[in-house]
Amino acid sequence: MGGATDSLIRKAIEFGEIKDSEVLVEPLFGSWEGNMTHAIERSPIDICVARGEPEVVLGNSGVVRVLKCGRDVTGLSEGDNCLFFGATKCDRYGYVELAHAYDAPNTIGLLAKRTKVAANNLFPIPDDSRFTLQQWAAFSIRYLTAWSNWRVAYGCLRLQMNEAALPVPLVWGWGGGTTVAELDLARHFGCEPTLVAGNKARQHEAQALGLEIVDRRLLADLNYDENKYYTDADYKMAYNAAEKKFIEIVQERTRHAGVSIFVDYIGSPVQRASLRGLARQGVITTAGWKLGMKTTFLRASECIRRHIHVHTHSACYSEVREAMVFAEANNWMPTVTVEYDFDSIPELVSAYANGSLPSCFPVYSVNSV
Repeated sequence: MGGATDSLIRKAIEFGEIKDSEVLVEPLFGSWEGNMTHAIERSPIDICVARGEPEVVLGNSGVVRVLKCGRDVTGLSEGDNCLFFGATKCDRYGYVELAHAYDAPNTIGLLAKRTKVAANNLFPIPDDSRFTLQQWAAFSIRYLTAWSNWRVAYGCLRLQMNEAALPVPLVWGWGGGTTVAELDLARHFGCEPTLVAGNKARQHEAQALGLEIVDRRLLADLNYDENKYYTDADYKMAYNAAEKKFIEIVQERTRHAGVSIFVDYIGSPVQRASLRGLARQGVITTAGWKLGMKTTFLRASECIRRHIHVHTHSACYSEVREAMVFAEANNWMPTVTVEYDFDSIPELVSAYANGSLPSCFPVYSVNSV
């Protein structure tokens, strides 16, 4: 993407020789991520301006094949298929600060036929893996983000509510790929997971994983806007009715216990409802801000109800291998049903933007295996 247009452009690029610590790779499969759509929309930031570059090649989630290693690189060989972890800059503890092909300058993403990356961004996929390369591509950001967020959220819940007090936590989330990944992980931890989603195909995907479903289409007016709430009487009435219905569903499904952990990657449109459906000593958790970066809540109420608010971003470098090992051992992996070829990526971009994707895990191919 580049120039003054809010769209992808296809052109040849050039880059220099790899450094001693870098690897020349060819992307095989990528996963379309929310950060890529944010980049095209230039919201919440214009990454071309932030990076001081006229053009940016997107793509920071996927699987690549090693073509050539710099002379200081160890543990990688030509022909290795690797999970790509797009952490260009981490803090001293390994937590991501700048993301490859997003806000990290001078990085070339996986929407290129070839690119060069830091060797420590690559995690070899076992030759005997039970999963396809397409599945690992979809795993790359969504599942790593879910793994890191879940570890914190579940840990926080157990600080106040141990297994004796709460044997089976009730975990809910608003529909999307990372949420599905986290709810499926919650299932592996002995929780009862429920997804709130309106897309029928995504509902079927979630049900196939053993998740319960609440149809979001029954709650069409559950879209909180603070300004409209206090200035538009009709909007307020419709919203209150939708929120009341949502709380009734929560109470019925949770047997009046409330939600133990609410996974909310949406933000302000649903946070108020999420908090009202949350049990005492509950956790509301996020690692994203799809539809609302700024949120407000009543601190007194949250203190009295002992709610814990968890915010994470991406994953810690040390968590990548842990998550991959857990995935292999426990069959924690997305089912990929939709794959776009390289020429069809604009169609993928459009479908993602208008919410018509038939899957939570849209994968695209770049080079042949």
